[in-house]
Amino acid sequence: MSSTARTSATTRESAVIIAILGLWLLVTGLFVGLRTEHVYILALLTILLFATGATRRMVVALLPFIVFGISYDWMNILPNYEVNPVDIRGLYDAEKSLFGIGSSTPNEWWAAHTSKILDFMAGCFYLCWVPVPIIFGLWLYFGRQYEVYLHFSLVFLFVNLLGFAGYYIHPAAPPWYVAMHGFEFIPGTHGETAGLSAWDAMTGTAIFDGLYSRNSNVFAALPSLHAAYMLIAFIYSLRARCGWWLRAIFAFICLGIWWTAVYTSHHYIIDVIAGIGVTILGWLLFEKVLMRLGIFRRFMEAYKGYIAG
Repeated sequence: MSSTARTSATTRESAVIIAILGLWLLVTGLFVGLRTEHVYILALLTILLFATGATRRMVVALLPFIVFGISYDWMNILPNYEVNPVDIRGLYDAEKSLFGIGSSTPNEWWAAHTSKILDFMAGCFYLCWVPVPIIFGLWLYFGRQYEVYLHFSLVFLFVNLLGFAGYYIHPAAPPWYVAMHGFEFIPGTHGETAGLSAWDAMTGTAIFDGLYSRNSNVFAALPSLHAAYMLIAFIYSLRARCGWWLRAIFAFICLGIWWTAVYTSHHYIIDVIAGIGVTILGWLLFEKVLMRLGIFRRFMEAYKGYIAG
C-alpha cells in the first residue's frame, strides 16, 4: 500500500509520535507548568497525528511552527535576565543619540503625538504579526508549493532561534519599561500592552492584554522579531507562485509592523533594525550555507517527499 493511501501510522511512526509528545508534556509540566491550552493542543495533535495519513503529513509539515511555539513557551524555564545583565539605560541612550527627536526618543515623541486613527492602525498591523505568516505558510502547503513552503517555514524557525539566542546573549528592556519603571531593573516584571492598550479600549476587547500578560520574557526587545516575521513572508512571496498584489500587501504590512513597534513603545528603532538584520542573516545562512550541504539537501528532499505523500 502506498504512503498516500495508508491512513494508519506505522509502529515506528507511532513510537516516535508518542515519545515526542510525551517528552514535550513532561518538560512543560515539570518546568513551565501545564495550562489548559497545553491539554487542548496535546489532544488536537494526538488526534491529527493518528487520524489519517493526510492529517499526519500536515502536522509534520507544520513542525517548524510547532517547534517555534514550544521554544517560545520554554523560555519560561530560564529567564534571560538570569543569564546576563539587562541592558536598560545603554539601549535608551543609544536610541536617543542615534534617532532622538529633540530631547526625546522616537517612542517618547510618538507617545506625545498619538491619535485614534493611528492607534487603530497600529493594532491592526500588530494583529498580523504571526497569523499572516502562518496563513501564508498554510496557503503554500495546501497549494502544493512544498519546496517554497519548507524553505519559508524552516527559515521562520531558524530566525526565531537566532533571535531567542540574542535575547539570552544581550537581554534588553523595551521602551515601555523605561517609561513605566525608569532604569531600575525589576526581575519578574509582567508584560504590558503599552501603546496597544488604546486598541483594546477602542474595540472593547482584551486581545493584546491577553497576549502580553503571557509574555515569556519582558527583557527580550533586541532584536525585534516583530520586525522579522512579515519580512520573511515577503522574501518567500518573491519565490512563490502568487500575484504582485499579495507581495504588495505583505510589504505594506511589514512596513506597518515596523512603524507600530516604535509607535506603541514596544521596540526602539535599534531593535527593529536588529530584527531586520537577524532575518537577513538567517535567510543567508539557510539558503547559502545549509542548502549547499549535501546532507541537508537530502534531508530537505526527504522532508518534502514525506509531506507531499
